[in-house]
Amino acid sequence: MLPGTPRLKNSKGWLAAGEGFRRALRLLPDGSFKLFAHLSLEADRRTGRVQATQKELAAALNKSKRAIGIYATDLRQKGVCSIWPAKNQYSKTTFEICDDYWPYQREPWVEKELGGYVAAIRESFIALGCTIGMFGPGDVRTAENFERRGIPLETVQDAMLMGACRKYASWLDGGESAPVGSLAYFEALVAEMQHQPLPPGYREYLNMQVKKLALIREQQLWMKRRVRNAGVNK
Repeated sequence: MLPGTPRLKNSKGWLAAGEGFRRALRLLPDGSFKLFAHLSLEADRRTGRVQATQKELAAALNKSKRAIGIYATDLRQKGVCSIWPAKNQYSKTTFEICDDYWPYQREPWVEKELGGYVAAIRESFIALGCTIGMFGPGDVRTAENFERRGIPLETVQDAMLMGACRKYASWLDGGESAPVGSLAYFEALVAEMQHQPLPPGYREYLNMQVKKLALIREQQLWMKRRVRNAGVNK
Protein backbone atom coordinates (compact mmCIF):
# COMPACT_ATOMS: atom_id res chain seq x y z
CA MET A 1 0.00 0.00 0.00
CA LEU A 2 1.33 3.44 -0.97
CA PRO A 3 2.11 5.90 1.82
CA GLY A 4 -0.89 8.05 2.61
CA THR A 5 -3.39 5.67 0.98
CA PRO A 6 -6.63 5.75 3.00
CA ARG A 7 -7.43 2.51 4.80
CA LEU A 8 -10.85 1.23 5.80
CA LYS A 9 -11.49 1.04 9.53
CA ASN A 10 -13.74 -1.94 8.92
CA SER A 11 -13.58 -4.04 5.75
CA LYS A 12 -17.14 -5.34 6.20
CA GLY A 13 -20.53 -3.70 5.88
CA TRP A 14 -19.58 -0.96 3.43
CA LEU A 15 -20.70 -0.14 -0.11
CA ALA A 16 -18.75 1.12 -3.13
CA ALA A 17 -20.84 4.25 -3.68
CA GLY A 18 -20.05 5.68 -7.11
CA GLU A 19 -21.79 7.66 -9.83
CA GLY A 20 -24.98 5.60 -9.54
CA PHE A 21 -25.23 6.51 -5.88
CA ARG A 22 -24.79 10.20 -6.73
CA ARG A 23 -27.43 9.91 -9.42
CA ALA A 24 -29.87 8.36 -6.95
CA LEU A 25 -29.10 11.13 -4.47
CA ARG A 26 -30.09 13.76 -7.04
CA LEU A 27 -33.11 11.82 -8.32
CA LEU A 28 -34.82 10.60 -5.16
CA PRO A 29 -36.58 12.48 -2.35
CA ASP A 30 -35.17 11.96 1.13
CA GLY A 31 -37.33 9.02 2.22
CA SER A 32 -36.91 7.08 -1.02
CA PHE A 33 -33.15 7.69 -1.04
CA LYS A 34 -32.90 6.46 2.56
CA LEU A 35 -34.65 3.23 1.55
CA PHE A 36 -32.39 2.90 -1.51
CA ALA A 37 -29.27 3.38 0.65
CA HIS A 38 -30.44 0.77 3.15
CA LEU A 39 -31.25 -1.76 0.42
CA SER A 40 -27.88 -1.13 -1.23
CA LEU A 41 -26.01 -1.80 2.02
CA GLU A 42 -27.98 -4.99 2.68
CA ALA A 43 -28.01 -6.40 -0.87
CA ASP A 44 -25.97 -9.42 -1.91
CA ARG A 45 -22.90 -7.99 -3.67
CA ARG A 46 -23.04 -10.70 -6.35
CA THR A 47 -26.66 -10.17 -7.37
CA GLY A 48 -27.74 -6.75 -6.06
CA ARG A 49 -30.73 -8.41 -4.42
CA VAL A 50 -32.15 -8.26 -0.93
CA GLN A 51 -35.31 -9.69 0.63
CA ALA A 52 -37.25 -8.01 3.42
CA THR A 53 -40.77 -7.50 4.72
CA GLN A 54 -42.29 -4.04 5.00
CA LYS A 55 -42.29 -4.51 8.76
CA GLU A 56 -38.53 -5.16 8.78
CA LEU A 57 -37.83 -2.15 6.57
CA ALA A 58 -40.09 0.08 8.64
CA ALA A 59 -38.23 -0.91 11.80
CA ALA A 60 -34.80 -0.45 10.17
CA LEU A 61 -35.61 3.05 8.91
CA ASN A 62 -37.90 4.11 11.76
CA LYS A 63 -40.76 4.72 9.34
CA SER A 64 -44.33 3.46 9.00
CA LYS A 65 -45.13 0.51 6.72
CA ARG A 66 -47.27 2.86 4.65
CA ALA A 67 -44.27 5.16 4.12
CA ILE A 68 -42.10 2.20 3.10
CA GLY A 69 -44.72 1.24 0.52
CA ILE A 70 -44.66 4.76 -0.92
CA TYR A 71 -40.84 4.83 -1.07
CA ALA A 72 -40.70 1.39 -2.70
CA THR A 73 -43.20 2.46 -5.36
CA ASP A 74 -41.05 5.52 -6.03
CA LEU A 75 -37.92 3.38 -6.46
CA ARG A 76 -39.72 1.12 -8.93
CA GLN A 77 -41.36 3.90 -10.94
CA LYS A 78 -38.06 5.77 -11.31
CA GLY A 79 -36.18 2.67 -12.45
CA VAL A 80 -33.92 2.44 -9.43
CA CYS A 81 -35.11 -0.96 -8.21
CA SER A 82 -36.92 -3.94 -9.65
CA ILE A 83 -39.38 -5.30 -7.11
CA TRP A 84 -41.07 -8.69 -6.80
CA PRO A 85 -43.88 -8.17 -4.25
CA ALA A 86 -44.46 -10.62 -1.43
CA LYS A 87 -47.22 -13.18 -1.93
CA ASN A 88 -48.75 -12.40 1.45
CA GLN A 89 -48.16 -10.37 4.61
CA TYR A 90 -45.73 -12.93 6.00
CA SER A 91 -43.58 -13.20 2.87
CA LYS A 92 -40.54 -11.13 2.00
CA THR A 93 -40.49 -8.72 -0.92
CA THR A 94 -37.49 -9.14 -3.24
CA PHE A 95 -35.68 -5.94 -4.28
CA GLU A 96 -33.01 -5.80 -6.98
CA ILE A 97 -30.98 -2.63 -7.47
CA CYS A 98 -31.02 -1.79 -11.20
CA ASP A 99 -27.74 -1.84 -13.14
CA ASP A 100 -27.41 1.94 -13.45
CA TYR A 101 -27.42 2.23 -9.65
CA TRP A 102 -25.49 -0.92 -8.68
CA PRO A 103 -21.70 -0.44 -8.45
CA TYR A 104 -20.62 -4.09 -8.62
CA GLN A 105 -20.24 -6.50 -11.52
CA ARG A 106 -23.43 -8.47 -11.20
CA GLU A 107 -23.46 -12.25 -11.26
CA PRO A 108 -25.56 -13.03 -14.33
CA TRP A 109 -29.07 -14.24 -13.61
CA VAL A 110 -29.27 -17.90 -14.47
CA GLU A 111 -31.04 -18.23 -17.78
CA LYS A 112 -28.64 -20.84 -19.12
CA GLU A 113 -30.07 -24.15 -20.11
CA LEU A 114 -30.19 -26.31 -17.03
CA GLY A 115 -29.45 -30.00 -17.03
CA GLY A 116 -32.39 -32.36 -16.55
CA TYR A 117 -31.56 -33.03 -12.89
CA VAL A 118 -31.28 -29.34 -11.92
CA ALA A 119 -34.28 -28.34 -14.06
CA ALA A 120 -36.44 -30.97 -12.35
CA ILE A 121 -35.40 -29.71 -8.91
CA ARG A 122 -36.13 -26.12 -9.96
CA GLU A 123 -39.62 -27.09 -11.15
CA SER A 124 -40.37 -29.00 -7.95
CA PHE A 125 -39.03 -26.19 -5.75
CA ILE A 126 -41.18 -23.49 -7.34
CA ALA A 127 -44.27 -25.73 -7.42
CA LEU A 128 -44.22 -26.20 -3.63
CA GLY A 129 -45.96 -22.87 -3.10
CA CYS A 130 -44.27 -22.20 0.25
CA THR A 131 -41.12 -20.75 -1.34
CA ILE A 132 -40.43 -17.22 -2.57
CA GLY A 133 -41.12 -18.46 -6.10
CA MET A 134 -37.62 -17.80 -7.41
CA PHE A 135 -34.74 -20.20 -8.15
CA GLY A 136 -31.52 -18.20 -8.32
CA PRO A 137 -27.85 -18.89 -9.00
CA GLY A 138 -27.23 -20.08 -5.45
CA ASP A 139 -30.04 -22.61 -5.78
CA VAL A 140 -28.58 -23.86 -9.06
CA ARG A 141 -25.22 -24.38 -7.34
CA THR A 142 -26.88 -26.30 -4.49
CA ALA A 143 -28.75 -28.53 -6.96
CA GLU A 144 -25.56 -29.12 -8.97
CA ASN A 145 -23.79 -30.08 -5.75
CA PHE A 146 -26.52 -32.64 -5.00
CA GLU A 147 -26.00 -34.06 -8.49
CA ARG A 148 -22.19 -34.22 -8.10
CA ARG A 149 -22.64 -36.09 -4.83
CA GLY A 150 -24.78 -38.65 -6.61
CA ILE A 151 -27.93 -37.96 -4.59
CA PRO A 152 -30.94 -39.39 -6.46
CA LEU A 153 -33.40 -36.81 -7.79
CA GLU A 154 -36.25 -38.54 -5.98
CA THR A 155 -34.43 -38.14 -2.66
CA VAL A 156 -34.18 -34.38 -3.11
CA GLN A 157 -37.80 -34.14 -4.22
CA ASP A 158 -38.93 -36.21 -1.22
CA ALA A 159 -37.01 -33.88 1.09
CA MET A 160 -38.70 -30.85 -0.46
CA LEU A 161 -42.15 -32.39 -0.08
CA MET A 162 -41.47 -33.26 3.57
CA GLY A 163 -40.11 -29.78 4.26
CA ALA A 164 -43.09 -28.15 2.55
CA CYS A 165 -45.54 -30.15 4.66
CA ARG A 166 -43.75 -29.05 7.83
CA LYS A 167 -43.69 -25.41 6.69
CA TYR A 168 -47.42 -25.38 5.91
CA ALA A 169 -48.23 -27.15 9.19
CA SER A 170 -46.25 -24.50 11.07
CA TRP A 171 -48.12 -21.69 9.32
CA LEU A 172 -51.50 -23.29 9.98
CA ASP A 173 -50.58 -23.65 13.66
CA GLY A 174 -50.04 -19.89 13.87
CA GLY A 175 -46.34 -19.65 13.09
CA GLU A 176 -45.26 -16.53 11.22
CA SER A 177 -41.99 -17.71 9.68
CA ALA A 178 -40.95 -16.45 6.25
CA PRO A 179 -41.40 -18.57 3.11
CA VAL A 180 -38.55 -20.85 2.09
CA GLY A 181 -35.92 -18.59 0.52
CA SER A 182 -33.50 -21.09 -1.00
CA LEU A 183 -32.94 -24.73 -1.86
CA ALA A 184 -30.33 -24.86 0.92
CA TYR A 185 -33.26 -24.85 3.38
CA PHE A 186 -33.82 -28.52 2.50
CA GLU A 187 -30.21 -29.74 2.84
CA ALA A 188 -30.71 -31.26 6.30
CA LEU A 189 -33.85 -33.02 5.08
CA VAL A 190 -31.98 -34.39 2.07
CA ALA A 191 -29.48 -35.96 4.48
CA GLU A 192 -32.40 -37.29 6.54
CA MET A 193 -33.95 -38.89 3.46
CA GLN A 194 -30.63 -40.48 2.49
CA HIS A 195 -30.44 -42.25 5.83
CA GLN A 196 -34.15 -43.05 6.06
CA PRO A 197 -35.89 -43.13 2.68
CA LEU A 198 -39.67 -42.79 2.50
CA PRO A 199 -41.66 -46.04 2.55
CA PRO A 200 -43.34 -47.13 -0.71
CA GLY A 201 -46.33 -44.97 -1.61
CA TYR A 202 -45.53 -42.24 0.92
CA ARG A 203 -44.24 -39.84 -1.73
CA GLU A 204 -47.69 -39.75 -3.35
CA TYR A 205 -49.25 -39.10 0.06
CA LEU A 206 -46.88 -36.18 0.74
CA ASN A 207 -47.58 -34.74 -2.68
CA MET A 208 -51.32 -34.75 -1.97
CA GLN A 209 -50.73 -33.29 1.49
CA VAL A 210 -48.75 -30.36 0.11
CA LYS A 211 -51.57 -29.50 -2.29
CA LYS A 212 -54.18 -29.88 0.45
CA LEU A 213 -52.27 -27.78 2.99
CA ALA A 214 -51.53 -25.11 0.39
CA LEU A 215 -55.26 -24.76 -0.30
CA ILE A 216 -56.09 -24.55 3.41
CA ARG A 217 -53.36 -21.95 3.86
CA GLU A 218 -54.75 -19.86 1.02
CA GLN A 219 -58.23 -20.01 2.58
CA GLN A 220 -56.78 -19.04 5.97
CA LEU A 221 -55.07 -15.99 4.48
CA TRP A 222 -58.24 -15.03 2.61
CA MET A 223 -60.23 -15.12 5.86
CA LYS A 224 -57.62 -13.00 7.63
CA ARG A 225 -57.74 -10.40 4.84
CA ARG A 226 -61.53 -10.38 4.97
CA VAL A 227 -61.58 -9.82 8.75
CA ARG A 228 -58.92 -7.13 8.49
CA ASN A 229 -60.76 -5.30 5.72
CA ALA A 230 -64.02 -5.52 7.64
CA GLY A 231 -62.33 -3.84 10.61
CA VAL A 232 -60.95 -1.07 8.42
CA ASN A 233 -64.34 -0.37 6.85
CA LYS A 234 -66.21 -0.05 10.15
